Amino acid sequence: MNEKSEAKRFEPRILAFTCNWSSYTSADQAGISRIGYPPNVQIIRVMCGGQVDPLYVVDAFLNGADGVLIAGCHPNYCRYNGGNRHAETRAKFLKMLMEEIGIETERLRIEWISGLEGRKFLEVTQKMVEELKQMGPLLVENDGRDSV
Repeated sequence: MNEKSEAKRFEPRILAFTCNWSSYTSADQAGISRIGYPPNVQIIRVMCGGQVDPLYVVDAFLNGADGVLIAGCHPNYCRYNGGNRHAETRAKFLKMLMEEIGIETERLRIEWISGLEGRKFLEVTQKMVEELKQMGPLLVENDGRDSV
């Protein structure tokens, strides 16, 4: 089988940590509006994007995710007074770590998506799927120890 046909068949797995008050609602709104979002995206609902522990992101990559999306409230609209800024700080740290260990930083995205932006959730996830298809699968070895 040639590389082009393999690349066409590759469907990236994306783990999306979504804020209960904004981006989770936008994903739900996309479904209700029948515009949906790619089936490649598995959603994990969190109370705030700022609560996403960096170990969860690392664990996602070690266990088969090709990309991770952290989606939260727009700046200055966080119910937890700055949780989104905390998420942004963690994402910067994670990108430095990813660069250090050889994982493309583009595999991690942080986005601000309000509860009324179902179309934006669709566009962000579609774009992420297409970019990850171009990059190909993430090849990391899990040493077999229990994950976090």
